[in-house]
Parts: sequence; C-alpha cells; structure tokens
Amino acid sequence: MIRGVVFDLDGLLVKSEEYWEQARRELVTRYGGRWGDEHQRAVMGANTRQWSRYLREAFGIPLREEEIAAAIIARMRALYHERLPLLPGAITTVRALAAAYPLAVASSSPPGLIRFVLAEMGVAECFQSIASSDEVAQGKPAPDVYLLACDRLGVAPAQAVAFEDSTAGIAAALAAGLRVIAVPNQRYPPDPAVLRRVDLILPSLEGFDPAVLARW
Repeated sequence: MIRGVVFDLDGLLVKSEEYWEQARRELVTRYGGRWGDEHQRAVMGANTRQWSRYLREAFGIPLREEEIAAAIIARMRALYHERLPLLPGAITTVRALAAAYPLAVASSSPPGLIRFVLAEMGVAECFQSIASSDEVAQGKPAPDVYLLACDRLGVAPAQAVAFEDSTAGIAAALAAGLRVIAVPNQRYPPDPAVLRRVDLILPSLEGFDPAVLARW
C-alpha cells in the first residue's frame, strides 16, 4: 500500500534544466569557458557541493566553490522570479495527491531554492517535508536524498512512490526502494535501461489519476 508520495522538482514540476544550463553557461562564459551538453549531463543529479566543485575544476574558475554556488543560485532565483516554467499538470497533480497522501520533495536543488519554487507555485502548504541533496553525502543517482525524504515523511521506502524525470533521479529512487512513476525529460531523456525498471511511464503529469496509486 502506498502511504507517501515523493516528487522530484527540476524537470518534473518545473522545466528548470534550461535555467540551470543558462545560469551555468553565463558564469562559465564570463571566465572564458564554453558550456556544452556534456557538461550539463555531467552535473545532472549532483548536489551543490558536487556541481560547484565541477565548475571550478573543469573550467578553472578563480572563485571559491561557495562563491560559484551563490552566484548560480542567485541567478536561478532571478530567472524563476521573471517566469516560473511550470510543467503541464504539476499544480493539479500535487494538490490532488496532497488530499490523499503526505507529500515530500527529493531534489538536487538547495533547500532555500526548493522552498522558493514551491512558494512561487503556490503549493508549499501541500508538502509535509522537503529533502535536498545538499543535506546528504551524495546526490542522485545515490539513494541518499530519497531515503532522507521517506524518513522525514515517516514512511518506509517500499510504501512510497517517487515521481521522476531523469536517469539519475529514477536510479536514485529505485535504489532507495521506492516505486517510480517516470515522466521522461524531453530535453535529456532517461537511459532506456533505467526507464524499463519503473512502474509507470507518463507523457506528462497532465490528467494524472491519483486512483492509480490506490491500486498498488
């Protein structure tokens, strides 16, 4: 029986990978580097410590990792404030599931940015807790952030379902022992081998029927 639901954030509720890519490209370009798809894929799922270290080492940026992180996060907040890139069905699905289950977020974004986005969406009150990869030893695809999210919900991983969009996120949720509903990221599609292991694949969150979970 499903007793809790855990949502990813980036690429699942908000189409934010393009914003992350823009923010990182701008910083890298400022210091003479060139950001490409291979760099974006290298940091997908990474926590703030991991991706700020990657930027500093890969591009020789003459800033401390904390300064790199602060600059990128500030740019992300500005971009979100200009236009929040909601994905279809995100708000209706969150609200529908919140009426029946305790909800959490398990995201690679830092805690402050997660709260900022949920507030901008108008669904902050729907979530009982959030878990950020910044709070655990390893980001996705390690299971750490999903284990933390389930612990904060007070729900065993086997009794929880994760909504995910990426290879790293799906792998993390599966490794933690959750059921997984995948909504594949169109810009960075999940690895087919990982996608085959999920319980359900949706083209989007639009029109999702919460009754699906009651049958599991």
